[in-house]
Amino acid sequence: MRMRKVGNTDLMVSEICLGTGSFGGVGMYRMSGNIQQEEANEIVGTALDSGINLFDTAEIYSDGVAEEILGKALEARRKEAVILTKVAPKKPDGNGGGGYTYDHIIKVCEGCLKRLRTDYIDIFELHIFDPIVPMEESLRALDDLVKQGKVRAIGCSNFSGWQMMKGLAISDANNYARFSSLEAKYSMIVRDLENELIPCAVDQNVSIFAYSPLNGGFLSGKYDRDKPWPQDARFPSKEAAGPWAVDYNVLYDIVDAMKKIADERGVSVSDVALNYLLQKPAVTSLIIGVRKIEQLKANLTASGWDLSAEEMKILDGVSRPADLYPYVDQKMGFVVSNE
Repeated sequence: MRMRKVGNTDLMVSEICLGTGSFGGVGMYRMSGNIQQEEANEIVGTALDSGINLFDTAEIYSDGVAEEILGKALEARRKEAVILTKVAPKKPDGNGGGGYTYDHIIKVCEGCLKRLRTDYIDIFELHIFDPIVPMEESLRALDDLVKQGKVRAIGCSNFSGWQMMKGLAISDANNYARFSSLEAKYSMIVRDLENELIPCAVDQNVSIFAYSPLNGGFLSGKYDRDKPWPQDARFPSKEAAGPWAVDYNVLYDIVDAMKKIADERGVSVSDVALNYLLQKPAVTSLIIGVRKIEQLKANLTASGWDLSAEEMKILDGVSRPADLYPYVDQKMGFVVSNE
């Protein structure tokens, strides 16, 4: 398993990260999976033995149960792992309060430490942008956690380009710890972050941790225009895909191209989909969510090799999203004349 550096930190993480959204099966996360402690112990142990050292979780995953399960599974091997967890903004109260207040961030971090059975968190991220509390207050809380040794590095998740850049500018102006990572949805069929977030991450030395790299399994190869809808699929139908729904004609064209490359290389379609992202600028690790240990083992083979420039060109072409203004003009080098 190859390792990559996280931003401007001294953290080295594996190209594949184990996501724990399937641990616990509580509430809305039951759709992601229902992995309990015994099975989680086996999955986490297999991940560590295979070279994976990065584990992604969050306080809201199954209402904290996912963190508890991960903490127990890692306990004896904590020093081998890099733990990434996230704080969500508290729900606004009737008076318009809430969000990433200083006290809320500190309190959540203490809870995460307890559930994870550790005295430090390697990477602590803001789970989503909060428009309520000034970011200066939120970043001051994160900076204090770093100074106290409870957090080693900070990051953000699901931010837009301007939101991430605003946070970085505030940190630089106040000499606070700055974002080292961005957790973002990225796959061959969801390439929106290439417009602003990847250029910003490259410019600011921020590592991207890509979640849903197979887009809910749609890029695994089991979905095919010539086959009926798979019976063991995560979603019972196209209509039930929710936020993972795609333009299926485009999906099938992408799968056709991946199958050809996979057949020529002797690898799986999902290997091609994952390795494609590992060639992209600023991408440091791919967050893989699994519902059973076999899925973890199958995804391990995506690391350790590289698609060729020609293969990347083919996949870039078949998956190219529509150009949006002003990015299309920037890509063309278009400049308006003053004459």
